[in-house]
Amino acid sequence: MEIKLEENEIIDDLEFNGLKIIQNKNWFKFGIDSVLLSDFAKSIKNGAIVLDIGTGTGIISILLSKKTDAKKFVGIEVQKDVANMAIKSVELNNLQNKIEIINDNINNIEKYFNKKYFDCIVTNPPYQKNNTGLKSENEKQLISRHETMCTLEDIIEKSVSLLKDNGEFYMVHRPERLVDIMYLMRKYKLEPKELKFVYPKFGEKANLILIKGVKYANEFLKIHKPLIIYNNDGSYTDEILKIYNKGK
Repeated sequence: MEIKLEENEIIDDLEFNGLKIIQNKNWFKFGIDSVLLSDFAKSIKNGAIVLDIGTGTGIISILLSKKTDAKKFVGIEVQKDVANMAIKSVELNNLQNKIEIINDNINNIEKYFNKKYFDCIVTNPPYQKNNTGLKSENEKQLISRHETMCTLEDIIEKSVSLLKDNGEFYMVHRPERLVDIMYLMRKYKLEPKELKFVYPKFGEKANLILIKGVKYANEFLKIHKPLIIYNNDGSYTDEILKIYNKGK
């Protein structure tokens, strides 16, 4: 299928099962956090219907479409031109029968789906509270990094409403927001069940967390062993190479 690229759009190889993605080289591009989340969530149940909140260019849904046997993915993205790139990436990978992209705000999700519709939700949300931290002059990066269009509480509240009972929720975020995350998950009856801290290198502070919650589950939190991204020489660790399907 021939895909028409707009100005500054490029096709990147995801180096997994022949998958590719379209991105704009001047906008916010996906990072390793999305790749790590797709690996963390690969235990999604067979036949699941999955919602990807803030899908961006569709990276998480596209990767999970080949890492799992989920039935369908729905990605919702508030930025129209970013959502259009996601649609083209879905077409580029011939995944139209498995991935649907919606251009709207998560706060409007009830227009499309009834409550308790999804088996699983994945999300790589904006990490920064609005009016905090350094803000980029690039509007695309601003919306991707700051809670300008929806908040962490919006995402968790909507997720609980949309998930079936015992439905699963997977998220990547920053360690400094962990107290907020735990508080909000408990507030809306989304019980934290698994937590993994991600470190850039040995001896450095964690810069990402991966967290799984289950709607209405009993209390019990499993903390995984830490995930280290780089060796001291700057090369990827064996665990990261395995995630990228390059391990021995």
